[in-house]
Amino acid sequence: MTAKVDFKKSLDSYRARAGEFRIVEMRPLRYLMVDGHGNPNTVQEYTDALAALYPVAYQLKFASKHELGQDYVVPPLEALWWASDMEAFTSARDKAQWEWTVMLMIPDWITPSMFDAALAKVAAKDRPVSLEKLRDEVLDEGTSVQTLHLGPYDDEATTLTELHHEFIPSHGLRMTGKHHEIYLSDPRRVIPSKLRTILRQPVKPVAGTHAIAGEQAAGSGRAARASPAHAVPLAGHQRSRCRG
Repeated sequence: MTAKVDFKKSLDSYRARAGEFRIVEMRPLRYLMVDGHGNPNTVQEYTDALAALYPVAYQLKFASKHELGQDYVVPPLEALWWASDMEAFTSARDKAQWEWTVMLMIPDWITPSMFDAALAKVAAKDRPVSLEKLRDEVLDEGTSVQTLHLGPYDDEATTLTELHHEFIPSHGLRMTGKHHEIYLSDPRRVIPSKLRTILRQPVKPVAGTHAIAGEQAAGSGRAARASPAHAVPLAGHQRSRCRG
């Protein structure tokens, strides 16, 4: 039996500092995913999505340990967030307009047959309402910019404004993909001011320009460093949470 893998402690892609934007190169990663819409604090759909994700994630963990001799810590909750008008997410905070995908990363060594077996076992016990919405999908974000947000989720707006309107354009980049959050804290156990959340935004160079790395953004005190982020699943603690 090999040692339990805790990717959160070892992988560069999950390293972020408050007050710093960092350019990272993400390789494709596998996730359990469930899509939904609306205010995560009030819609039952969000609660149902988490209730489907975690049982399957733990079935895969147990199967990996017992069938492959490879144990790992179940990764932290992650989510993609967007809206038809992104101001509804970044500044207006109109949560009723939000679209989201909640996610848990799974290791590359999990096979399709293991995934199918995990779904069947969860369905046979106490079938979650949203189990049929759960899928195993690869997320390929490529070049991204990320930082660590400390504090309540609703206080992200200032950081996101700086990221979207200052740092990214001043470094010859444009936004692609969806806003990505990684929840390193459990809000049931941590006061809002101590919450730790990685904010990530996929980007691409603007046509005819070269991305700037290793310099400070104009008008910003945040440093930019280009560095590889070799990411496989990482680890965390199970949580049932609302964000917003």
